[in-house]
Amino acid sequence: MSSNGRLDVDPPHAWKSDSIEERAFGAGLICLEGHYMQSPVMGPLSMTKVMNVVSRTMEKTHRFKDVRETLSSNLRVWIWLRRAICAAICDLNEKSLGIRSEPLVPTKFLDVTTQEVTALIIKNYVPLKEALQMLIKLMHIARNLLVTTEPEIPQDLSAAINFDHEVYEAICLCVNVTSKGIDGEMPEDDASRVKLNEITELYKKVLVTSLQQAHNWIAKNDRNKMTFWYRVLIESPDVDNNPGPEDRHEPVLEYAGPRSYYLRTEMSNWLKRNSKMCDAAAAICREYFEAQDEQQKNHWLPPDWNLAWNYTPQEMWAWKPDIYDEAIKVVSQWNPEEPDKYEQDRAYGHVSHELDAWWESTRIPNARDSSLSMYPLDLVPERIKQCEANLMQRYAGPEHVEQEEAAKSPQIDEDPSEKYPEYNPEIRTQPTPNYAPEYDEYEEDPDDDDSYGEGPMTGLLTEVPNILDPKQIEALHMIVKSCILESAGTGPTRFGESLQHARCRLLLATDCGKNLLREMLVFIAVWEKDEQSLIFQISAQIVQSIHFNSLIPYAWNTLRSPKDIISPAQTVLLRLITFLSRTTFHPSKEYNPVAPPADAPDWQPGEDLKFAKMLNFLYGIFRSRIVPECVALMQIQGDVRKGDLDPADFPVDNWDLERAKDGLVQYLDFLYTIADIHPLRQHLVDYVTVYELLKLLEGLDVGVEKIPFAGGRPAPPVPATAPASAASGEGQTGSSGHPANPPPPPPPPPPLSEPAYEFPWSGIKGQVLSILAALLQPPPGHTSPGNPTVQLQIVQHNGIVALLNCCLYDDNNRFCRERVQLCLKWLMDGSPDASAFLQNLVSANPGPMVRPPATGGDAGAGTANGTTQTVRIDGVPGEVRVQVRSSSAPAGEAAGGSGATVGDAYDTLVPPGGTSGRSRSEELVNDIMALADEAGKLAMGHEGDETEDDFM
Repeated sequence: MSSNGRLDVDPPHAWKSDSIEERAFGAGLICLEGHYMQSPVMGPLSMTKVMNVVSRTMEKTHRFKDVRETLSSNLRVWIWLRRAICAAICDLNEKSLGIRSEPLVPTKFLDVTTQEVTALIIKNYVPLKEALQMLIKLMHIARNLLVTTEPEIPQDLSAAINFDHEVYEAICLCVNVTSKGIDGEMPEDDASRVKLNEITELYKKVLVTSLQQAHNWIAKNDRNKMTFWYRVLIESPDVDNNPGPEDRHEPVLEYAGPRSYYLRTEMSNWLKRNSKMCDAAAAICREYFEAQDEQQKNHWLPPDWNLAWNYTPQEMWAWKPDIYDEAIKVVSQWNPEEPDKYEQDRAYGHVSHELDAWWESTRIPNARDSSLSMYPLDLVPERIKQCEANLMQRYAGPEHVEQEEAAKSPQIDEDPSEKYPEYNPEIRTQPTPNYAPEYDEYEEDPDDDDSYGEGPMTGLLTEVPNILDPKQIEALHMIVKSCILESAGTGPTRFGESLQHARCRLLLATDCGKNLLREMLVFIAVWEKDEQSLIFQISAQIVQSIHFNSLIPYAWNTLRSPKDIISPAQTVLLRLITFLSRTTFHPSKEYNPVAPPADAPDWQPGEDLKFAKMLNFLYGIFRSRIVPECVALMQIQGDVRKGDLDPADFPVDNWDLERAKDGLVQYLDFLYTIADIHPLRQHLVDYVTVYELLKLLEGLDVGVEKIPFAGGRPAPPVPATAPASAASGEGQTGSSGHPANPPPPPPPPPPLSEPAYEFPWSGIKGQVLSILAALLQPPPGHTSPGNPTVQLQIVQHNGIVALLNCCLYDDNNRFCRERVQLCLKWLMDGSPDASAFLQNLVSANPGPMVRPPATGGDAGAGTANGTTQTVRIDGVPGEVRVQVRSSSAPAGEAAGGSGATVGDAYDTLVPPGGTSGRSRSEELVNDIMALADEAGKLAMGHEGDETEDDFM
């Protein structure tokens, strides 16, 4: 509308050469604006006719390319389309939220209660449904008009009239309404619930279509990409749009965020400098601008917008845009003494000097830091003790904490930089920030149960993953990918800057961007998306871009949660890194992560060094936080098992343990992937990964009780009525035909979940053993011997005992015995120390192996060699009948090599005398003897038909 409130009139000749589609659609848009602006409201018959016109136009833009080409290059169509959508959004705000927005004025996120929203939606159900259906069709048409032979023409025309503002308004409206409806209580009556659900689904369709329109608008257009990024990350409706010079974005650990004021100003100046429209679009705008009557000029073609210099007289502009030949390279120069900020930014040429300075202080590696040092190994036991103490105090009351503080011994965890100078980042490189994992516990608010992040979740797009489902949300992921993935860009600018990389850094530098990344990662976990899904694939490409910008460590710290050992978002990030390690991050044939001297001219870190630094960081977290925290939990579980701790004092619940286990499982999967890539395996060998793996095995052995064979469990007690029933004859019934002695009542159902202190950590042992077997393997192309460094590490850290402890059957960790067998094969191969250790164990525990008499299964199925019984076997459903050797069988056969039967595996657990009350230590001694003999034969080459692939 014009300033006097009347509708503007197009020039008299404006519609003379228009097609019937342009005239009909334009007339419908004019009617819609008047209807939604209530000047006046049309009746149902008129609305039906207008709806038919809009529906036919939408269908034609779907089917016919020539119609799209015609409508998309008509500036008046874009102007009236924006006016109609703007009026509809104002009307929807009033009918859904009770607050009517104003045209051209950005809407804030509204603080409206759920009850108010629900009541308004139910009250205005009919007009809301009609308006939403119309808005969906209009946004569909706007999306379709951007799919043309020369998309830059409609992209520039829509940008010239600020059509993107209505897209942001539509997204904000949808978030304001649907986020309230999702979190609120549903109405009691069915009719109201149906109405609320229907309106909510329509709002979701508006949101999806708006995101699709935004994606088409930014496709292959760097200026539009930067404009979109500026609006959703810098000028989001819920952020402070007037920051002071020293106001910064949220810090991450000790790394300060960029200064909001300078980042905003420098990005705004970049948009002004890079605001050239294509010639065709500029000519269309100029023709329309010059045809306007001076008294009728309106604000729908805003003269104060960056693009207006393309079609208005040059004397109107105090600043001059950059008009240059893109083939000419220009040297970027930053002059801190320049008083004119616009000229200072023009000479610098990049998007933002503030952004570049922030990135230089947070990225890893940089030209001054090529170190791959690791958290000191001998601090891990102290770290475990500290984690255990912190866990026990986590939920203690204030009085208890004060008493503990008063009696506390000196701080256990000392600064590693004092004890290990080579690990001190200040000594290693003065200007480089410390990327060592933090050693102190996160400060936690006792009332804070937010496990996904700290502080308010600001950002226009942040709530979108909480609203849409996987099929609906694809456009959001495609937008982020299009903005930051290098392969989706147009190459470097004349200043040599990659705008894709600049936008990737903006994603992590701003509060809105960090929150958006967190929600996108959590979305994968919530919907359990697999690696074949489109959402997972696009998310992997987003993480790939973050890695290319050396910001994985910063992203990891951004996604931390004070409550969790590893947050859900961090778990998904690690899963995506693991996927990329298997598919994309292949080391070069001449893999060499060592950097040249820091003073080498024009040196940039290569991909080998980037990946090695990322691995170094992630393993530092594994050593300093993940393993100590998990082992501490296992040791506390062990205290409960031994009776040293009251189960009621166990510090965490099953929910926390499940998330800790999910993170640990993903970390072990990542390490196995690295161990399986030979050039990268050496990093794990150098870091003595064996130590953490053995600590996990020892912690599991202490904290979790093994679940034995089903066939080895004692039979349930016989009811007292059973002998009497048997004595009186089978089938005896009372006068009513029912059994005279009814069976006992069934046992009570098991609890919904096991107590937290009995958490089984299922499957962890198998993963650990697989990594150990991979580390012990010889290099590719060799079959012998095993890796001597890893062999020595296992012996030095008493790992053989931890391995043999995994041989007893445990239903929580199936096939562990077979994985141990593979580990022992490579451990014994060429290692005299390991062989001598096992021989000493065998020599220290002599004695023949004897078998128990037949006690189960079919007693009549005995053979000359023994009897049969049923047991449960890994990977085989149900119970399997196996043969058990008689007690007169030769003892040496019990420890048979690879040809041993299931009966042999069962019998090796039975001590001399064959009693049912075998102690665990006796079982362990007999199992060690059997495995030592078996491993010895494997080391001598008696491998039978077994291959490494059977268990890896």
